[in-house]
Amino acid sequence: MTSPSVATRPSAGATGPRISRFLSVTAWISFVLNATIIATGGAVRLTGSGLGCSEWPSCVPGSLTPTPEMGIHGLIEFGNRTISGPLLLAAIIVVVLSFRIRRERRDLFVISAVVLGLVALQAIVGGIVVWERLHAALVGFHYTVSLILVCITAAYLVRMREPGGPRERAVPKGYAILTHVTTLFVAIVVLMGVLTTANGPHSGDESVVRDGFDATLLSHLHAWPGYITLALVIALASWSAAKRLRTLRSGVLVLAMLLVQIAVGIYQANAGLPPFAVGVHMVLAALTAAAMTMNVLRLKRPVAEVSLP
Repeated sequence: MTSPSVATRPSAGATGPRISRFLSVTAWISFVLNATIIATGGAVRLTGSGLGCSEWPSCVPGSLTPTPEMGIHGLIEFGNRTISGPLLLAAIIVVVLSFRIRRERRDLFVISAVVLGLVALQAIVGGIVVWERLHAALVGFHYTVSLILVCITAAYLVRMREPGGPRERAVPKGYAILTHVTTLFVAIVVLMGVLTTANGPHSGDESVVRDGFDATLLSHLHAWPGYITLALVIALASWSAAKRLRTLRSGVLVLAMLLVQIAVGIYQANAGLPPFAVGVHMVLAALTAAAMTMNVLRLKRPVAEVSLP
């Protein structure tokens, strides 16, 4: 087996079908839209526009679009819903184009099919959230699915840049284990963040009052694993730099995203949870998780890759 630290390149003829530029661009659009809808969904919640459209799939009884009576809240909520259309279209296009090369790139087709299924699920969950008048658990689940979608679309971007076929570990076993432990802590941090926000002051509508867990206690339970995660990520980045592993760039990206995320988290906690900062924190959580997903996928390389002469 080739040493994990040796630079590699795809062998001639081993990359399978060429990924079309259109597919590549559409996959990137899918990733961006899934991240964007987290931002617009956050805007809905943080501006109290969660019931700006009081019905689903229509906005208000008898109208698919907001009426003047709904004011700015109706426009914000409807704007978030509108993004679902292009997002669904991008997911369908990626599935269709991936289906055409499914014999050689079954991995890409499977990933794209999962994305399309989750996008459809999100539309249904969004409707249930409105019907249930912004139930905290449903709102948290809605965000979590969006975060997972960002991670899976990021995984597609990573895999489409590499040859298909069997893969082999390209890093030391200890590094791989530490990466998976770090991934677990990232998941814990995200989960605690969802619970903390769900029980915080931004419920999505002024008529909705949260009376669940102690938000202050949850904020501490959210922060502690966050600092442990930071220590683990620093260890990963240092290890990959020392050994020049193929995870170096993705590891540094995770570290940079996490540092910014922690800085925003500390600011919002000390500034009384300003809505804009909370929204940025929500988006950064998804992007940090996506960067960690990329790092995990870089633990292995296609067997088709060979050492540079």
